[in-house]
Amino acid sequence: MRNAHRLPLLLPLLLAGCAVGPDYKRPPVNVPQQHRGSTAGASAASLADTRWPDLFEDEKLKELVGTALKQNLDLGIAAERVQEARARFRIVRSEQLPFVGAEAEFAANRPSSIGSSRIVRAGTPLDVSYTQVGGALSWELDLWGRLRRLNESARAQYLATEEGHRGVIVSLIAEVTSSYFTLRERDLELEIARATHKVAEDSLRLVRLRHQRGAATGLDVRQAEQLVYTATAQIASAERDIGQAENALSLLLGKEPGDIARGKALDDFGLPAAIPAGLPSALLERRPDIRQAEQILVASNAEIGVARAYYFPQISLTGFLGGQSRALSDLFTGPARLWNISPGAVLPIFDAGRVRAGVRLSEAQQREMVLQYRRTIYNAFREVSDALIRYDRTREQRTQQDLLVRALRDTSRLSKLRYEGGLDSYLQVLDAERNLFRGQLALAQLRLQELLSFVELYRALGGGWQ
Repeated sequence: MRNAHRLPLLLPLLLAGCAVGPDYKRPPVNVPQQHRGSTAGASAASLADTRWPDLFEDEKLKELVGTALKQNLDLGIAAERVQEARARFRIVRSEQLPFVGAEAEFAANRPSSIGSSRIVRAGTPLDVSYTQVGGALSWELDLWGRLRRLNESARAQYLATEEGHRGVIVSLIAEVTSSYFTLRERDLELEIARATHKVAEDSLRLVRLRHQRGAATGLDVRQAEQLVYTATAQIASAERDIGQAENALSLLLGKEPGDIARGKALDDFGLPAAIPAGLPSALLERRPDIRQAEQILVASNAEIGVARAYYFPQISLTGFLGGQSRALSDLFTGPARLWNISPGAVLPIFDAGRVRAGVRLSEAQQREMVLQYRRTIYNAFREVSDALIRYDRTREQRTQQDLLVRALRDTSRLSKLRYEGGLDSYLQVLDAERNLFRGQLALAQLRLQELLSFVELYRALGGGWQ
């Protein structure tokens, strides 16, 4: 019993260590052993481990992505939101500590000498003026952890904003890369269209010459003209798409519309047949959107403690220490000293169920955030699976289309020989040329889709911001 007198001193310290409300625990989520659609097997190695500058050996693309990371307006907005959240967090954190401020006051008062007081004789001078200087203290004692839970919530919201910033980086890198590949695909379409236009014009001159010599009909001439017009229209379409693609890429770079420098051709980008996707459980730590959703959940979980703390009294402490004197010369003397301390407590007795409703609201919001968190995770699994399936099937489709174009090229060559030998009409040549033209354009689009699916898989796995 010798230490019994110390219990009143230890009690506030013990109370200060507790905080009402549930502590955060990560919700359980069913995580598959392997990504659906993965052909590389279950392995910890992941495409997302590759730094984005090493993903494609194209210096121009690296320059574009680097410029976007420096100048993109959406990324700049996201960065400012991080600064805003950091400032709010610091504001909330400061509320846990006492506020100390300096106060200075001069007061002059002249009451009526013939007023309500009967004690004062009429005409008695009652004028008084004084100066008061000192330090003021105000402090809410966080016995129930309300301020600590607010601090926990603000910190989680700040971290969620940082994860949102990283998510913008991931999306920006993927969008710039995809836009660049789209631009290079439009360049390839323009190249194909111009090459086809040249072949069509050469064929038209040959057919017209044969028509003048009586070896070809007027129908042959008209049929030869069709491919010229088709290729010309495709040239205009490709040039329009190129201009729009450059404008879209310029916006991502944070600058006015203008020309975009090119690097490697679309056909020069080699891609692996099998891509390591890593373990699905790694997405929980890698993807910024999942990490952001979890921090939002942490914040909503802390808000439950904030709401429950209002069931208990809010205890605050205010005080003042300084001096008060009618003469400035006596302001800092012993007799001028003054101090006061004012502990206070507020306990809700009747609030028409406001506190209870606040607790239920915070609990419902926390359950909603749990569902949002799980939905974000399952959506990430779906995106990875979709990208894996899309990449694998698009690659197979592109391989078959490549074989088809080779066959169409031989067909076009043979049909021209048969026409020049008088064995077939020009209609067979026209059909072969049009099929080859369409096949080449389709192959270019499939090459683009294969690259875009690769980029999408990289983004879905959370690569790009490390």
